[in-house]
Amino acid sequence: MPAPLSAPVSAHPSPSPDSGLFTDEAGCARCQWCSATPLYRHYHDHEWGFPVADDRRLYEKLCLEGFQAGLSWLTILNKREAFRAGFAHFDAEQVARFGAADVQRLLGDAGIVRHRGKIESAIQNAQRVLELRREFGSLAHYVWRFAPAAAEGRPGRITLESVRAMPTTPASVAMSKDLKKRGFSFVGPTTVYAFMQAMGLVNDHFEGCSVRAAAQAARAAFVVPGPG
Repeated sequence: MPAPLSAPVSAHPSPSPDSGLFTDEAGCARCQWCSATPLYRHYHDHEWGFPVADDRRLYEKLCLEGFQAGLSWLTILNKREAFRAGFAHFDAEQVARFGAADVQRLLGDAGIVRHRGKIESAIQNAQRVLELRREFGSLAHYVWRFAPAAAEGRPGRITLESVRAMPTTPASVAMSKDLKKRGFSFVGPTTVYAFMQAMGLVNDHFEGCSVRAAAQAARAAFVVPGPG
């Protein structure tokens, strides 16, 4: 977990929509999308865009991005602890064994998004994750095979405008296609690109965001997972 920013977060950020940034009273700039709540800012500062090699976190994020379809990420983030409790903290081996009784239990859990198709998808995707582990040694090794080279299909500057114009990339399309071929669901190219952004395969913190350099340094120091 990266160290907290030295500047505290203000309770009254001043959005700057044109730049895609907001600046708090201490002068700390962040991506404007995280301005809504302290929880969102903490997620932005400490998780989003930092590289992840942990299979459990990768599976969790893949599931939660699927649950987000049609909703906001803040809605899912606010429910994340309930999702973790309901889905065995996203231990793929445990979730892969969920049956009809577990589906009914989750459909009755007001703390999560109660969508049968998405619940069943998370269970089926856990089974597919175990297959990937047998083939590649880990989910992380499989996922990071799709990390694009530094400038591959990337704009020269990461701005609000450039990110809005880039809902998918060749890498996210390729990963989505391969996941679907392997039996995964709720893994369209836009969903997969959001996953890649969050898990640090790309750094889409906007130019001028105070976290961008930290995410970039973490990526530079990151050892891409190998097989086994």
